[in-house]
Amino acid sequence: PGLAEPMLAKINAALAKPYAVTPFVGDEAHGGKADAVTDPSDRNRIVGSVVNATAKDAVDGLSRAQSAYRDWDARGGFERAAILERAADLYEQHEPHLMALAVREAGKTLPNALGEIREAVDFLRYYAGRARDQFAGPIALPGPTGETNELRLHGKGVFACISPWNFPLAIFTGQIAGALAAGNSVIAKPAEQTPLIAALGTHLMHDAGVPADVLHFLPGDGPTIGNALFADPRLAGVAFTGSTEVANLINRALAGRSGPIGTLIAETGGQNAMIVDSTALPEQVARDVLASAFDSAGQRCSACRVLFLQDDVADKMLHLILGAMDELKIGDPLKLDTDIGPVIDAEARDNLQKHADRMAREAKLLRKLPLGPECANGTFFAPHVFELDSLQRLTREVFGPVLHVVRYSADRLDSVIDQINATGYGLTLGVHTRIEETANSVRARIHAGNVYVNRNQVGAVVGVQPFGGEGLSGTGPKAGGPNYLLRFALERTYTVNTTAAGGNAALLASSDTGI
Repeated sequence: PGLAEPMLAKINAALAKPYAVTPFVGDEAHGGKADAVTDPSDRNRIVGSVVNATAKDAVDGLSRAQSAYRDWDARGGFERAAILERAADLYEQHEPHLMALAVREAGKTLPNALGEIREAVDFLRYYAGRARDQFAGPIALPGPTGETNELRLHGKGVFACISPWNFPLAIFTGQIAGALAAGNSVIAKPAEQTPLIAALGTHLMHDAGVPADVLHFLPGDGPTIGNALFADPRLAGVAFTGSTEVANLINRALAGRSGPIGTLIAETGGQNAMIVDSTALPEQVARDVLASAFDSAGQRCSACRVLFLQDDVADKMLHLILGAMDELKIGDPLKLDTDIGPVIDAEARDNLQKHADRMAREAKLLRKLPLGPECANGTFFAPHVFELDSLQRLTREVFGPVLHVVRYSADRLDSVIDQINATGYGLTLGVHTRIEETANSVRARIHAGNVYVNRNQVGAVVGVQPFGGEGLSGTGPKAGGPNYLLRFALERTYTVNTTAAGGNAALLASSDTGI
C-alpha cells in the first residue's frame, strides 16, 4: 500500500474533473448533444461525456483517410516505427490518467488497469519492431542470372478498427498500431461503453506524430457507423474484436459489396475449458481456476467458462476452489483490496442473471458470493459456480463471472476433447496434469488457438503468447504475433531484366570468366 499511495493520488487527481469527448475527423472536432459516461461501479458517478459520430462523419473520415494513406504508406517501416514508439512513451507518461479511466469507465481493478496500459504499450513497441523488420525495404528474391527480383510489403488502404469494452485501451491500441505499422490509415470505432480512454489514447498517438487524416476517431453507435462504412468499396478492411454474431454480420456486409474484396481480421467468442486430471496439484488448480474464471469479473475473451474435473479428485478440488472463492472481495475497483469489480453495464448484468436463473433450474448451484451494500448502485454480478451434467447445457458463451463444472472419468478424456471441439469455438484451453503424455495428447487433438499447461489461461503477453482463436473464435492471424501485420498488407514484386542495360554487371566484372 505504501508504494501504491503516490500512484493512487495521481489517479484521483486525474479524476478531479469529467472528461469530454467528441468525434474528430482529421483535426476537426464535431459538436452536438453530449451523453453522460458513468462509472459501472456507481451509476450515479459521472466520469465524462461523449458526442456520438454520425454516418456523415464516417463517410467524411473515410474520404480523408483514403486521401492520406498513400503518403503514410510511403513513409516506410522505420519512420512509422519511430512514431509508434513515441506513442508508447506518451502512454507511459500518462499512465495515471489512463489507469483512472480504465478503473472508472471500464470498472477494472487497479492491477487490471495497470496491465491494460502495459499491454497497450507492448503492442505499440512490438508492432514498431515488426514494421522495421517487415516493412523497412525490399526483400531480395532468388532469380536467374541477368535478373533481379524484389518483394515489398505495403498497406492495403483504409481499415476500420472496431474494439471492445473489455480491453478498451489494449485491444483498441493493438488494432490501430497493427494497421498503422503496415502502412494503412485508420478509422477507429471504440466500444460505446468506453469512449473516454480510447479518445485519450488516440490523442496521444496524434501527439506522437500520427497525422490527423491518417487516424480518425468515431465513437458512437456501431450500426450507424458500420452501415456507412462496410458497403463502401474504399474501405480496405476491418479489424474487429467482439461477438461471433457481429463478426458474421460484418463479413456478410463486406462480401455483399462490389469492388475489391475486403479483409476481415476478427477475434471473437470462446467457450473456453480447463481440464484437470487426478495428477494435478490442488492448490495450483484452485489459484489458476479463480484467476481464469473471475479475474476482470470474468470479462476476458480467454476466461475459463467450463472446468472439467476428473471424478477421482473432483470433490477435493472443489473444496479448495470454493473455499478460496469465499475469500474474494467484490466492490469498488479503485480500492486496493478489491478482487472483482462490476460487469460493464446493466444489459450485461441482466443477461448474466437470465443465464443464472436458467442454470438454477437445469444445474446444481455450488456457490454464489454475496454482494455487499457498496455494490447497490453499480452493475455488479455475484460470481457463481454451477455443476452441469453435460457441456451441451451451454449453447453459447456466457461473458461474466460464471464458472460451470463438469465431472469426467479418467477413461473418457477423449470424449471430453470431442465435446469441447464440438462447440465450434477454439480460443483458449487450460490443462492441469503432471503427465506429459496427457498434455501432448490433448494438444494433438484439441482445436484451440492458445493452450496453457499447469497455469491460468488468461493474460496472454504480446510477443510471448500471440492471442487468437479458430473456428467460431476468429480468423487469425494472432494479435501480438509475428504474422499479424501481414494480414494488413499487400505484396508487390519488382523484376528487372538487367541484361537489357548491358548484361549482368556482376558477372562481367568477374576475373574468372574462363575466356
